[in-house]
Amino acid sequence: MYDELTEVDIKKMEEEIKYRNEKLAPVLRAEMRQARELGDLSENEEYREAKRAKRQNDGRIRYLENMIRTARVVSVEKNDGVSLFDYVTIRNLDRGAEKRIQIVTTLRQDALRGFVSKESPLGAALMGHKEGETVEVLMPEGRSYRVLILRVERGEDNTELPISGY
Repeated sequence: MYDELTEVDIKKMEEEIKYRNEKLAPVLRAEMRQARELGDLSENEEYREAKRAKRQNDGRIRYLENMIRTARVVSVEKNDGVSLFDYVTIRNLDRGAEKRIQIVTTLRQDALRGFVSKESPLGAALMGHKEGETVEVLMPEGRSYRVLILRVERGEDNTELPISGY
């Protein structure tokens, strides 16, 4: 399976890879060398921590490279309904709670801050629908809930919005 990402997503991942390879990796290698010089590696907590940090950095680089390699680059096309990067105010009809969210790519989702992936159950349910429509959000295990779209505000790809860590 592939992730649908924008050119901005790809650029941000390439920038992070470059930073991790050119700036962070040399620092982590130096920390490993310094920790190794402290003595017995079997009891050297500094070495284990430096090695863990290096593995984490290497893993993040591999993850980003794989995302780029397998991504399907999409353009941001606006239509009459909810589109990528739009701000949507919804009311949960079961709870009565209102919330304003922005529909984003998977790589920039952060539901706690109101950035909802277009591929999530909520994001997928909203895509293409219009103000005033009620949509059913299908959840895992056969559960669902309904939301009313109160307002749709056109948004654009925000280059300041960071990509998600893991």
